[in-house]
Amino acid sequence: MEPMITVKNLIKIYKVGSEKVVALNDLTFDVAEGEICCILGTSGSGKSTLLNMLAGLEKPTRGEIVIAGQRIEKMSEKKVTNFRQKNVGFIFQSYNLLYGITALENVAMPLMFRGVKKKKREKIAFLMLAMVGLAKRVKHKPTQMSGGQQQRVGIARAFAARPKIVFADEPTGNLDTKTTLEVMELMVALCRKNNQTLILVTHDRDIASYADRIIRISDGEIVSNEYKKISKINQFEGVKR
Repeated sequence: MEPMITVKNLIKIYKVGSEKVVALNDLTFDVAEGEICCILGTSGSGKSTLLNMLAGLEKPTRGEIVIAGQRIEKMSEKKVTNFRQKNVGFIFQSYNLLYGITALENVAMPLMFRGVKKKKREKIAFLMLAMVGLAKRVKHKPTQMSGGQQQRVGIARAFAARPKIVFADEPTGNLDTKTTLEVMELMVALCRKNNQTLILVTHDRDIASYADRIIRISDGEIVSNEYKKISKINQFEGVKR
């Protein structure tokens, strides 16, 4: 079976005035289907740049990125946008919800882009919100919700269309310790339930402990790439629909 993600000799160089800054230096790795992989690094290590490359938000200077069998770095902007809509979900540190619409409408939005009819997408959105414990909050707008509740909406939105891959960029950075644990267990359980691949980007080693594997980056290079013998995810039984 082919990996869900394959990265080969990935290089990203930015020009800053007359200088060249190497953000990513010859990265090569695979991520299997259903794997929870953490990209761990401090600020400025290159982890966010790598996430942008994997998500097709930026083009590499050189190298290959194959996701679900497709070379995304070769795609046009239109094609990569369509690819993301069909295959990728995102969870952000700042939630990135639309504050003028309800939780239900926020979660239903990725399904709208896929052409799912309104009645069906609202049904799926309600089920997802119920799964993350927000059945009584479906008509609330983000401004009427706590940070933890907003992040749960973000998780429901990311998983609503059953994407093959979910990218989570510092997903608990704005949350307290208790809510962080709840959010991490929820994300992991949803991935396990549907055999989805999760790429988790963080600077926090405690968050990294939820992953199957940790790829540690420093100064744009991989300094370690290790599977964990025991992780918190193996102790969590998951959620039921």
